Formats: sequence, structure tokens, C-alpha cells
Amino acid sequence: MGIVIENVSKRFDEFQAVDQVNLEIKTGSLVALLGPSGSGKSTLLRLIAGLEVPDAGRIFLTGRDATYESVQERNIGFVFQHYALFKHMTVRKNIAFGMDIRKMPRAKIQRRVEELLELVQLGGLGDRYPSQLSGGQRQRVALARALAVEPKVLLLDEPFGALDAKVRKDLRAWLRRLHDEVHVTTVFVTHDQEEAMEVSDEIVVMNEGKVEQVGSPAEIYDNPATAFVMSFIGPVNVLPSSSHIFQGNGFDSPHPEVFLRPHDVMVDVQPNGTTVPARVNRLIHLGWEIQAELVLDDGQVVTAHLSRDRFDQLKLRPQQRVYVKPKDARAFPLYYSI
Repeated sequence: MGIVIENVSKRFDEFQAVDQVNLEIKTGSLVALLGPSGSGKSTLLRLIAGLEVPDAGRIFLTGRDATYESVQERNIGFVFQHYALFKHMTVRKNIAFGMDIRKMPRAKIQRRVEELLELVQLGGLGDRYPSQLSGGQRQRVALARALAVEPKVLLLDEPFGALDAKVRKDLRAWLRRLHDEVHVTTVFVTHDQEEAMEVSDEIVVMNEGKVEQVGSPAEIYDNPATAFVMSFIGPVNVLPSSSHIFQGNGFDSPHPEVFLRPHDVMVDVQPNGTTVPARVNRLIHLGWEIQAELVLDDGQVVTAHLSRDRFDQLKLRPQQRVYVKPKDARAFPLYYSI
């Protein structure tokens, strides 16, 4: 058993940060808490860590009730967005800090530090100070320090948010490989959908203090449980159900809005009886794919994603007349805007 959260709530004055959350995180898994600002994901992480106390509910860590345990009693490693390294200490001393305050044997500390330096790919940099490292290297030191005390649970709060896009992407791949080596139960907070999809075993989508859906990246993307999940995970067109694109395509819906992924918009240069006309308003070259902004005759704007091969085959150009239809679309009883 990893982490079990039972009916947990937390309020700050008039703001309900976490609202009756129930969640189980399996031992050894890597789970993302994903949602927009104010969704409750960081508060839930702090409740797991013991940095906040719930107003109601219980939190179990590795089978024991830890609801009112102190941070020290929980044996949790915590990594913040801004590293929180000690500037006056070398990399080695930063990593050793938690073991030092636990008064572990000196030889064991030295051995563990060297193991971790190699694990986080910082061998040879142990005598440097944080100011002599790049942002990505500092974040790896923070992770090594959190792992040094062999925690049962590792918590990461927006761990790559302060880094540039290229470094973030590199560290995401590195974190996944690191987790596959150490297998410590890991929960990380992010508002970056791509980051959650790329790194995690499971994603917990949060909105307004509640859990909207829990599932693998594929389940969350392919079978969203709510309109919010579909609108938050990946690009989507939100169109009125009366839009021309749905006429004669079997997408009649009693709900006012229909959700259509850009890669599910089929584009051709000739009508085939099930398509509707549109005009190419703009073409955006994204390298591995082309994003086409299309305007239907009813004035609705639809975004379509085309592979490079399909784009080259169609030879699209701005203001060109094209014909479109949906390959797949979804409707939900209620839509939460974000």
C-alpha cells in the first residue's frame, strides 16, 4: 500500500482548497497531480507531506494512519520548485544534510553521497557550490538530497517550473529513468499537461479542490470523464452542437457543446457527400505537424492538425477552399470552462 487519502478536505478562510478528496496511490508508482492554478493540487501535496493538517478526513502512508504525524515522522522526501539548496554548502554537503542531522555513521553518509552523485549524473561535481551549477544540475542536487534519507514517499512540487523548456524536457526524461531505478512512490504537482503525460504512470486531474478523473495518460486523453478533463488535457475545439461540421455525420447531441480534437478533424480538397466546406484562414508550421485554422461557412473557427505527409499531399494554402468532417467527437452534460 502506498498512499491512501480518505475524504480529505482543507479550507483557508473562505476558500475551499481541497474538497472531500478520495485517492489511492499505489506503492512504487509515479503519479502526477495535474490541474490549473487554484485547483488544490499543491495543497493536497502539502497535506500528504504533513505541512498542512486536514480539516476532515484521513491520510494513510504505507498502511499507517499519518493524518496527524509530523513532517519528520512521515519519512517523506520533498523537492520544491526553487531547489532550496544551502548556498554556503557544497553539493556533497547539501546531499548529506538530512543524513547528518539524523546522525548517521560518517562512512555510511560518504558512501551514500557518492552513490547519489552517480545516480543523478553529477559525479565529479561534489565539491562545487550551488552557484556554480546550472538550474537543471541544482534541481538534480535537490532530488539527490531528498532521496538521501531513503524516503518511503517522494513529493515534488512543480519541480521543473523554474527551468527553460529544453532543460525541462531533458529533466522529465531523466526523472522517469531515475524513478524506474529507485522505485520510490512519487507524487509530483504540475500544471503542464505534456509533462504529466510524458512522465507519470497515472494522472490525477484536479479542479476546484476535487478530483475530476484518475487514470493512465492514455485513459485520461482518450476517455475523458468530464468536459473539464477533455478541455484541459490536450488541444480541443469546443463547438456548438448546431455547427455545420456535425450535420449528417451522426453527431447529433442533446447537449449544447461538442468537443472535437484537432487531430480528429478530417480535411480534404474535394467534397465527398459527408463533408462541409471551409476556408483555410491560417497555417502554422510546428515542425512535426501543421496546424490549420479553418473557418466554416457558419462562421465557426475550427483547428485541425495535419501530419507533414498529409499536408504535402493536400498542398494547402491560405484562403483555399477545403472540405472537412469530424472523425470523432464527444459531448458532456455540463461544461466547466477553464
